Parts: sequence; C-alpha cells; structure tokens
Amino acid sequence: MEFKDLKLVAPLLKALQQQDYKQPTSIQQQAIPIALANKDLLACAQTGTGKTAAFALPVLQLLFNDKNSGNTSKHTKALILTPTRELAIQVEESFKSYGIYTGLQCLAVYGGVSQYHQVKKLQQGVDILIATPGRLLDLVVQRYISLQHIKTLVLDEADRMLDMGFINDVRKILARLPQKKQTLFFSATMPPDIIHLSQSILNNPEKIEITPIATTAETVDQEVYFVEKSDKRSLLIHLLKNSSIDSALVFTETKFGADKLCAALRRENIKVQAIHGDKTQAERQKALNNFKNKHIDVLIATDIASRGIDIESLPYVINFELPNIPETYVHRIGRTGRAGVSGKAISFCGMEEKMLLRDIHKLIAKPIPVIKDHPFRMEQLDVSTQPQAMMPFRSMSKRKGRTFSQR
Repeated sequence: MEFKDLKLVAPLLKALQQQDYKQPTSIQQQAIPIALANKDLLACAQTGTGKTAAFALPVLQLLFNDKNSGNTSKHTKALILTPTRELAIQVEESFKSYGIYTGLQCLAVYGGVSQYHQVKKLQQGVDILIATPGRLLDLVVQRYISLQHIKTLVLDEADRMLDMGFINDVRKILARLPQKKQTLFFSATMPPDIIHLSQSILNNPEKIEITPIATTAETVDQEVYFVEKSDKRSLLIHLLKNSSIDSALVFTETKFGADKLCAALRRENIKVQAIHGDKTQAERQKALNNFKNKHIDVLIATDIASRGIDIESLPYVINFELPNIPETYVHRIGRTGRAGVSGKAISFCGMEEKMLLRDIHKLIAKPIPVIKDHPFRMEQLDVSTQPQAMMPFRSMSKRKGRTFSQR
C-alpha cells in the first residue's frame, strides 16, 4: 500500500514525497481512513509506530477540504492535547511539515515559557492548536482561546496524561468543547482509568490495536547488567568508552541523579547534557537539539522526556536506574527501535531493584538476556529471566513510587 491509496489530497502527498515517506505504517493504514470518515477512534499503539502522522494527516485533510469549501473563518477547528512540552513541539513540527502546502496555520502552546509570543500568534488566527493541558486552560481562562468551534479533538498519549495527574485539567477542557465533534484517542497502554475515560468521551468509536498492550517492539534488543548501585556509574563510563556506543539516551529516576551523573561523565570528557523538570524550556530544547545534531554523545533524562523525544535512528537507550512503574520501561525503550529500525536497550539492575525487574518481566512477558561479561559483575540476583503470567493492569496513577514532581 502507498499513501496515495489512502485517498490523501495532493498537497499532503507532495509533502510526504518530499520527506521520502514511501509506505504507510500499520496504524496509518488503519487510522487514516477511519478519521477521514469523521468517525471517532480508539487506538492502542506504542510510540514509534507512526501514530503522529496517523492523526495529523487526516486532521489536515479534513480542515483543508473545509477551507476549500468556503469556510474561511479564523476560528481554531482542531485541538491536539499532549502531556509534555517536548511532545507538543514535536507534534507541531509534524503538522507544519505535513501541511506545508495546505495553507493551514498550526501552533503549539505549553508552559515553562512566556505566553507572550504564543498569544501574539493566536491573535493572528490558528487552524490547529497543539497544547499541554495546563497552559491551554490558562489561555482559555484569559479568553485568548475559544474552544467553541473545535471540530476535531485528538488526545495523544492519553495514558501519560493520566499518569502525570492531568485528568482534572482534561475533564475541564472536555467540558468546554462542543458536544458534537470528532474525537481521536491514542494511548500506548489501556489501563482501567484510560478505558473509563475513553468510554466517557467517544461516540461509537472504531478500535485499533497495533501491538499487544504493554509489549516491547521486536526491533529492540534488550539486555540487563547486574551491578551494585555504587558501581553503576563506573559501568556506564566503561560501556561508553570501551564499546561501540556512540550515541545513547540515558534514563535516571530523579533530577538530582541526572545532574550528578552528567557532571561525572563530563569529568571523563564525555560530551553530555541533561534534561528534566528543573530545566527551562529553552535549556531542554537546546540539549535535545544538540543530541539530535550529534553535538553531544549522551543525553541524560528523567521520565518527563520518555515520550517527548523523537530522534531518528537512536541506537541505544540505557536505563541507569529501573523505573518504579513497569509500563514506564516500555515507554523508555520505545525511544529506540522506531519505525522498523533496530536499536538496543540496556538496563542496570542492582540488588534493591530486583522486584522492579521482576515486575518488568511480568509485564512484557519475555525474558531479558543477562550480560555477565563485564568488569563490575555482581553475583546474579535471584530474579527469574523467564516471563511470568501477565499481571492485571492497574492505573499508573495509583502505583507506588516517586511522584512526577520528583522527576
């Protein structure tokens, strides 16, 4: 199948051709016709499956056709809700590149920066608005944004929004939207809270499940190293200096840990930067751009960035610390092995993390090979590498562990 078989309009096909998009991914093949038919959609799809284009292309086409039919109003007609600033920026870039020949205007609004420039652009008229919940509500309350003319709503990374505590903001936004609208609902996992939310806002939706819930991509080669907590930093430096790793995204659990690890790697003359919640938006975007442009070799991130980072052909993801929530493991390693390109996920596991590793085994239902040949080897923990029965899904927002504000 080719994109032209999806009955996309010429301006979109021209943009896709210029970006060397050849064949639609599975989610694009299934979601685009549903969205173009103005139906509601419930899609369960992991990151890296091409879901941004799966909703961006039909949204652009519907608005392009509406504009060409004589509707030239400057009201915002499509709203895309995202959980993080990084993801909002990424989605905005996608809309701009896909819609370059449509004449449609799009804008991302998010917190962490002055609202001045965002408001200025809003006042000029925006067809498509990409927003994080908090900043959107702020601008709505100040009457810079009206949601009364929204025809299409997209919830991107819905499970992440709930995990980050945005459920009340999302409900407030939903209450301000027209009852008659199209809703496209995307989530990487389907815990009970997400299912309940989707049932409350979708109208007879078509359902798509691209991969089994909470599984890891087959293109990601996974490994685990058993290592004492005190030796993790030395092991990471050893791998970065003595292996083929030339570019790696490293995850830590806390902001303090990210900064401390960043300083240690710099002392070893490794080009590295860190991004987390205490960094300004400008600092975070600069670090991300430096990593994408290969000005640095290592980017250290907390889970605030686990779904907001989109880097072509990222070869390595390293879990310096295992996440408290096993679903987060899936999202972290989903930064590599994207769009059919292979990648490797390396995890460090200390004695105090053995239960976290066991939970991950239960969730992904597949063994993670143990690498024993390294200079900081710890006696293997009593953790089965064989997958066990899948555990019942629980709301991520109710799982024990660090809160988002600590990351």
